[in-house]
Order: sequence, then structure tokens, then C-alpha cells
Amino acid sequence: MRRESIKTILCTIGTRPEAIKMAPVIRAFKAAPWAQCRILFTAQHRELVDQMFEFFEIEPNIDLDIMRHNQSLVGLTAQLLERVHDVLGQERPDMVLAQGDTTTVLATALASFYHKVPFGHVEAGLRTHQLYAPFPEEANRVIAGHLSTVHFAPTATARDNLLREGITPGNVHITGNTVIDALLMTAQRAIPLGIDLDSSKRLVLITAHRRDSFGEPIRLICQAVQELHDQFPDVEFVWPVHPNPAIKPIVEQMMNPFERVFVCPPLGYGAFVSAMKRATLILTDSGGVQEEAPALGKPVLVMRGESERPEAIAAGVAKLVGRDPWTIVRESSRLLQDPEAYRRMARGTSPYGDGQAAQRIVSIVGQILAVPGAFRVAG
Repeated sequence: MRRESIKTILCTIGTRPEAIKMAPVIRAFKAAPWAQCRILFTAQHRELVDQMFEFFEIEPNIDLDIMRHNQSLVGLTAQLLERVHDVLGQERPDMVLAQGDTTTVLATALASFYHKVPFGHVEAGLRTHQLYAPFPEEANRVIAGHLSTVHFAPTATARDNLLREGITPGNVHITGNTVIDALLMTAQRAIPLGIDLDSSKRLVLITAHRRDSFGEPIRLICQAVQELHDQFPDVEFVWPVHPNPAIKPIVEQMMNPFERVFVCPPLGYGAFVSAMKRATLILTDSGGVQEEAPALGKPVLVMRGESERPEAIAAGVAKLVGRDPWTIVRESSRLLQDPEAYRRMARGTSPYGDGQAAQRIVSIVGQILAVPGAFRVAG
């Protein structure tokens, strides 16, 4: 392909979930003969994302190393906007892509707007319709959505959310979620979990890291796990704990006395997928896990009051349980004791994609940038 036909695509990554969900997109762009894919890493997460880069064999071209200890949300936002704006001025990409709803995404969308560079929002259209829940993610994705040139919606529900907000229908494309691309690719590999578990016991996997779980909510979640530990001697618990000081000390203090609760540092993505495959049940406040676990046939109890991923809940493979410990215990106990209730939730149904989302995104970008021979993946 002639050099003047090559288009520069700048993909921005700040956090571990973004790295996982953007990795298939980056790999697909790097395989496209018409694209030069450049990677901007803001380092909103550091160690957690470095692991993902190594796992997916991705190397960032620009590293902003933005995060500082006890950095305020306002300070982080201001720094990100200024630094990303400078990068766009130097790189002059034909299109910028970012995924999700973090401060990195908000700053990237706004900086792209200021430079009048097309911005593509991966995983567009997720909404709880409550501006402060989750905080600040709901506001981030709403603002980014209204600054986007093209919206890669994972589901029809996400598309409909955007259309109700007045987004031009021709700018919204249902692609599926790229997390399923990454998940299916990883699940084929036999990656050690790295924790010595009893093969005769069932496993409950726990993740809790959102800002709105800080403080009393994380204590309530710990109380629920304590009660489940006492009620079910045939169950082990694995809890990879986020390093945030608002989460880690509380979990370690409340869980360490319980012998079948394995509190560990965050697992690498491959090991975490292995943990999901091994699990009987998953308790989480994570958005990504709500998408991944159903594709592996694992019931998910969502420890939040609302979810921007209603498709899994509507399909009956995930359920909102909030953070009340007795509700968590009741719903977990039902799945651990009632085989029929478990079977209904463990169907292996994924409303989030077929593993071809990244290829669809690359094809759509090629068409938008008028690349000769760009094609659309079926579906």
C-alpha cells in the first residue's frame, strides 16, 4: 500500500480493563496494511497495565506516567487533559480511539475535540441513567459520548441509549464487546492460577474495587464473605485485592482470620481467566466481569445497586444484589444449595459478542477514513 494511504490511529490506554479491551483492537489494527497504530499509555494504572502489555505482547509508544500517590480526581483530570492534548499535537493522528469510562477516556475525548481530530469511543452507550452511580464513570462516558465522532456500541441496548440522547444513528455501530475477543483468545490457554486450592472444594471468586465500594460498603462485603465461609465448609474463596489503600487494608484485616479465604494481589489476566473458569460462583462490583463470566457459564452476583450492563441481568445470567451482607449471603446460598437455580444462571449465554468486535471496529474505521478496500466483518 502506498505510504500516503497509511492512516495513523492513536489508541489510548490508562487502566487494566482498558488494556484488556483495547488489546484485540490494537492487534487488529497492527494487522491491517493501511494502518499505523500508535499506543498512548497514560499510566492511570501502572503495574497492573504493564502486566497486560506483556501478556498481549503490546508495547506503548508514549508513556505519560501520570499517576501520583493520593492524587485527587481534579488533579488527575487536569494533568491528563493537558498531557494528552500535547501528545495529539505532536502525533497528529487521523483518528483517536479509547475504551470505556475512565478519566483517561474523558481527557482523551476532550483533547481530541479541541484538536478537531475524530474520536472513536469503544464500548460506547453504557448507561445507568444515574449521573453519580457509578462515580465518576457515568459522567465520564456520557460526556465522552457526546464528543465522539463514531460510537462502537457493544449491544443493541447501548446503541438505543445513544439514540435516545440524540446521537446521529449513522454514527453508531453495534460491534459486540472487545472483552469477549480477549476472553475467548485467553480461555483457550491453560494458564496456572498460582494458588494452591483444594480440588475437592468449590470456589467463589470475589472482586471489589470501585470507588463507590470504598469505606463501609467494602466492610459489608467482607461481612458477607465471612458468613458464607462459616456456612459452607466445602467452599474456598479467592479474593484478588486491588492495591488501593481504601480497599486493601480493610480486606486483609477482615479476611485474614478465615482459613479458606485466599486474599492475594491482583491476578494477571491469564490467571484471572483461569480463576473464572475454575469458579463455581463470582461476586463482583466490576463491569468487565459481568461481561466475561457469563460467556464462561459462571453465575455473577453484582454487588452494586445498579448496572450499566443490563443485558446479562435481563438474560438471567447475572443478578444485582447490592452490598447488604444478608442479601449477598442469601443469593449466594441459593446458588450454592439449589442445583436448579444454579443451572438457570450457568447457561454459558453471552449477550456481549462473538469474538469479532475488534475486526468490526477496524473495518468501520477504515470505511470512515475512506481507506480503499476496507471491508465490514459479517454480523
